[in-house]
Formats: sequence, C-alpha cells, structure tokens
Amino acid sequence: MYIYDDIDQRVLDQRVEQFRGQVQRFLAGSLGEEEFRGLRLRNGVYIQRHAPMFRTAVPYGLISSQQLRKHAHLARTYDRGYAHFSTRQNIQYNWPKLEDIPTMLAELASVQMHAIQTSGNCIRNITADHFGGVAKDEIVDSFVWCEIIRQWSTFHPEFNWLPRKFKIAVNGAVADRVAVHAHDIGLHAVRDERDEVGFKVVIGGGLGRTPIVGPLIRDFLPWPHLLTYLEAALRVYNRYGRRDNIFKARIKILVKEMGTEKFRNEVEAEWALLKDGPNTLTEAEVKRVESRFTRPTYLTLPEHDAGLAQKLAADTAFRNWHGRNVTPHKVPGYAAVTLSLKKTGVPTGDATAEQMEAMADLADRYSAGEARVSHEQNVILADVRQSDLYEVWQAAKALGFATPNIGLLTNIICCPGGDFCSLANAKSIPVAQAIQERFDDLDYLHDIGEVDLNISGCMNACGHHHVGHIGILGVDKNGEEWYQVEIGGNQGEIRPGVGASLGKVIGPSFARAEVPDVIERLIDCYLARRDSEAERFIEVVRRIGIEPFKESVYGKADPKSPRGNRQLAAA
Repeated sequence: MYIYDDIDQRVLDQRVEQFRGQVQRFLAGSLGEEEFRGLRLRNGVYIQRHAPMFRTAVPYGLISSQQLRKHAHLARTYDRGYAHFSTRQNIQYNWPKLEDIPTMLAELASVQMHAIQTSGNCIRNITADHFGGVAKDEIVDSFVWCEIIRQWSTFHPEFNWLPRKFKIAVNGAVADRVAVHAHDIGLHAVRDERDEVGFKVVIGGGLGRTPIVGPLIRDFLPWPHLLTYLEAALRVYNRYGRRDNIFKARIKILVKEMGTEKFRNEVEAEWALLKDGPNTLTEAEVKRVESRFTRPTYLTLPEHDAGLAQKLAADTAFRNWHGRNVTPHKVPGYAAVTLSLKKTGVPTGDATAEQMEAMADLADRYSAGEARVSHEQNVILADVRQSDLYEVWQAAKALGFATPNIGLLTNIICCPGGDFCSLANAKSIPVAQAIQERFDDLDYLHDIGEVDLNISGCMNACGHHHVGHIGILGVDKNGEEWYQVEIGGNQGEIRPGVGASLGKVIGPSFARAEVPDVIERLIDCYLARRDSEAERFIEVVRRIGIEPFKESVYGKADPKSPRGNRQLAAA
C-alpha cells in the first residue's frame, strides 16, 4: 500500500472541508445548480435515476483491509448495505443522501482515501494491472508509476478543466491486462535493446459513441521523460480539443481528425519545450515514491507446495477453482487469488457490507492486509501462500466468492445500466443475470473456454462492450429497451497476433428475452467451427469472420451446431 505523508493527508482534509461548505451553500440555495455541478463532479458525485451516486477513488485498484472495512461501514451507515466495484477500479454507492457525502468523505480521509477527480473534465483515476508487483511477466511495478502520475495530475492547474474527461492506464507487464489501446493515454512498459526501461505510448483510444483503438504515438519513451511527455500531450489536447461539442470533445476525436502523424508532431514539438525540464523524473524521485509503499515480507518457500498438489489431485471442485481463479506469482511458494464477484443471481460487481468485511478478513489473514480491484469487477488477494490456497477456497465458497469462472463466459463485465444510471437506454443487470442463468453449468462453461462478454446500458460504454469478444449494448427503440450484439472485440494482446480490436455489430437488435438465445447461438457456432479446444472464440471470429455467426443467429438452424435447433427470428 502507498502510505500518505503529511502533505497528502492535509490535501484530503482541506478538500473535505471545502466540499462540506459547498454542499451547505448549495442546499441553502446560495450556490446555483450549474456552479455546483462542476464542484460535485470533482468530488465523485453524480445525479442518477433515483439518488445521487457517489464514486470513491481506489487509486490503481489497490486497497487495504482497513479501507475495505471503511467502505463496508459507509455502505451500512449511509447507503443500503452494499457497494458496486466498477470497471475503473473504483467503488460506487447508489443510494447516499447528498447532505451525508461530506461526512462520507471525512470518513474516507481518515483511512487515506478520497473521491478527488473521480469525475469531471480532468485526469481520472489512473488504472493499472491488478497483478502489479506480483506478475511473473512483470517489467515494472505499475503501481509506482501510477502513483507518480497521480501526484503529478491531482489538482494540476493546467489540466483541471480539460475539454472532456481523461483516462490513463499503465500496464507494467508483457501481457496487456489494462486495455492500453482503449484509453485516452495508454502506457505499456517495455525494455529496449540495451535493457533500459521505458514506455510505449498510445494516445487517442477510447470507447463510447465513437470507439477507436488508440494508435501508437511513441514506441519507446525513456522513463525519466514520462511526465514531461504526458504534459506535452495534454497541452496539445487542451489547445486543440473541441469544447463546442461534447460528442467530439475527447482526445480520440482530435487524434483522428488531426491524423496520427500530425498529432505526433505537435506533441513532439511541445515536448521539445518541456524535455529535461523540472518535471523530468530522477532515480531519487522514483525511489522516494517507491519507499512510501509497504511490501509483504515473503518467506522462503518451495516453488511447489506438496500439500497443495495432494489436495488438487483429490478434490475436483478445488482443482477447477484453482485452474480458473489462481494466478502464478513471481515469488516461489505464493499465488494470487481472484475472488469472483460474478456469482449467478448477484448483480455483477456488487458486494454487501458483510462481504466487504469478510474480504478484509481474508486479506488480513492470507494476503498481507491488501487487496486489489480489477477492471473486470473482481477482487484479488495477491500474496497468498500456496499452502493456504485450500483454506482460502473454502472461505471464499462460504462467502459466495469462489465461482470458478474467471476468463469464462459468465465472468461478465457489466455497468449498472438503467436500474440506476440516468444516461442508460436499457437495463444491464437483468441481461447479465439471464445469461449467467442460461450458462450456469460449470462443465459446459469449461468446455466453451475463454470468452469475454461485456454489457453496456448505453453508448457511453461503461461496460466496455466494444472490446468484449461478445459485446451487448442497450438501445432505445421508441421508448422500449432493445439490445444490439457485436462480436470480435478484444481488449489487448492475449497471444502474438491477437491484439486489441473493436467488435462488429452482427445485425438488428433483440428484445431482452431473446438475448440468452442469441448468446447460445453464437456459442454453438463457435463450438462447431473451432479447430481445437485451444482455439478461443475471438480467434475463430478472426479466422472465419462474422458471417457464419450472423447466419447462426438470424438464419436457419445451424446443422453443425452441437446444441442449436431453435429458430430465432430477427427483431
């Protein structure tokens, strides 16, 4: 965990009192709605369908057991007893009262947490690989670099009123686990031919109304120049970004309209004025930030635990869970465990106050008091001894966190949708639950293999539907909820040659009741045409195109399908 110094804490405490005064003035009528709007957004407060929504920041997804317990307390005291883990690695409350939010902020500040810049036209929470610091393929510890960017970007006077919101992701490993190409700026750690560390810089990606796979702007940026280059890119955006049209205000539109080469030249020209300036990073500064992080004390353990091997051989259910929810660790004798928040019948990413307290207990007992929130809306215990895995599995089962579906079809990414969000065209949660119920057969799920299914309730794409292998988008047709389906999206490289891509819509949209049938037809088509069990859904789509899938959904029953004999009429 990053431990605040006196300056960090003083900033939080001052911000709490500022916002308390702003809320009091707004409620008293002396501060108008339009004036208050920008202030509340920068403190994580939205006006939703039924009540304010309050979004707390979990910087780069790293959270302590103490902080989890504080969130449980907030859920129980100021909300309806639960919270939502979001795709931005944050935590959201759907039912607080506006007058209580300053007190909630004060409680968060007491455990070194906040809601600063979780909304508004500013640099949002920096997201990171949830296996940061422990992944076997790690190049740099992404948390350290995220913290450096957080300190630089928080309250930055030049970038606090950007043309539109701005999202940065840092991937410190070989595999892309943060969707680098789907962000305003994506940073991917690399080493050059001299083994020096730097970053590939991707600028102009994003989802939403105009989804774009971000282009590579610089293939190697030496780490000392990280902040000056970010500053140059943001200055170009601030200067040329559209402020007259909210739908054309994101940096992805600027890069597209300007052209990659011209945009790159503009950034390089601006960078020439900033390079080697005061924001140039030094080894001492990086070490200063790194020293503020607590680290687990690892024991010297054998690489493979004999007791674990025996339990895996003896217990099929444990073996299935271990195969899906346990990730290898770079330190011998340890593993990372994913607690699945995708149990069938439970809204994706939701956890009760009691469950959050139980997560905190598990983190204290088995993982050095820390947990991570993933952008897939699960929670990770990153430092579990292999000898403790069986106990962790049993505890997770009792809490409803042991569904062995990580990477599988029912590990659905899903926004809150029309149940809560005032922007949504359709509900997301009931669709996710219906699909989970249809595929609530673990043997069949494992036969299908790895499929990413993402659901968004509107074009803002908070559920990242554009980069799901299967993506579902809620749309409005004459005041009724319908669902558009696309296939072939991918958030990042999973194998050489299988990189980031956007899905393609397969055809006309469907009524809600039809969606599980559509998904089953798509899966049937995939199973009938894959070359082997090792060939994933996304790879089959890329090999054969979307036409066979369209035929399977809209046309006659597929004679090759192992399960499909039903006729589904196009909506």
